[in-house]
Amino acid sequence: MTDSKPTRLERIVTDGGAEAAVLTIAHPPLNLFDKALFEALAVDFAELTANPPRALLLRAEGKLVSGGVDVHVFDGLSEAQGADLWRDLFARIIHPIEALPCPVIFAAHSLTLTAAFEIALACDIILAAPKAKFGLVETVVGLTPSMGGPQRLAERAGSGRAREFVMTGDLYDAATMADWGVVNAVHEDVDTAARALLARLADGPTKAHAATKQIIEGWRSGGVAHADSITSEVSGQLFGTEDLKNAVRSFLEVGPGKATYTGK
Repeated sequence: MTDSKPTRLERIVTDGGAEAAVLTIAHPPLNLFDKALFEALAVDFAELTANPPRALLLRAEGKLVSGGVDVHVFDGLSEAQGADLWRDLFARIIHPIEALPCPVIFAAHSLTLTAAFEIALACDIILAAPKAKFGLVETVVGLTPSMGGPQRLAERAGSGRAREFVMTGDLYDAATMADWGVVNAVHEDVDTAARALLARLADGPTKAHAATKQIIEGWRSGGVAHADSITSEVSGQLFGTEDLKNAVRSFLEVGPGKATYTGK
């Protein structure tokens, strides 16, 4: 018997003592994005925003990562209702993922369609199994991906690749996505690799990771000049953190790679 909630959010503690989180999509049989799954994810990200971990892993269980969106979600919507749907999903899922002050990893073990792939593209690092395939196939219902997929795919792979990917509606394998720079790495046992990376990043200098995200977001929103303009202050604040002070002291006393971090 399955849990009625289509997601499962677990807080874990790494061997290094850091709190990480694992958010699992568990909505059999196909992990379709229906109203219940969208709402569950929105609630989960509200909790994560209120109490951020030091790293987060998004994953799915079952045969597929996701077979896409339940088309009933779109049935009968007016133009205004369609626009409201996308505004709500940006505000409650996509933007909160990107705003989390910690590294966010997405692990794709198999077919990853539409909303699931758009969520992956909002994460910091995407890992995939060799058999994973990715698609934005909204053209089958006369739609374009509208949770940020085209623009985030263009950011990683270039605008020409993004047009091809979306307009053809074809499926692309993990090796191709890695070659395009969309997937960061391909692992035979992607779940084990993702959990190892989760622990490594959670045990790291969390505030420095958050600063990295801020600087890259500055570049995304305003280019290199804007990122340069905010870097001094964003990076400067790190000199007030316990982690930087302790890591500098550790480096000088015992050499590189020996520091431990608390996220403070």
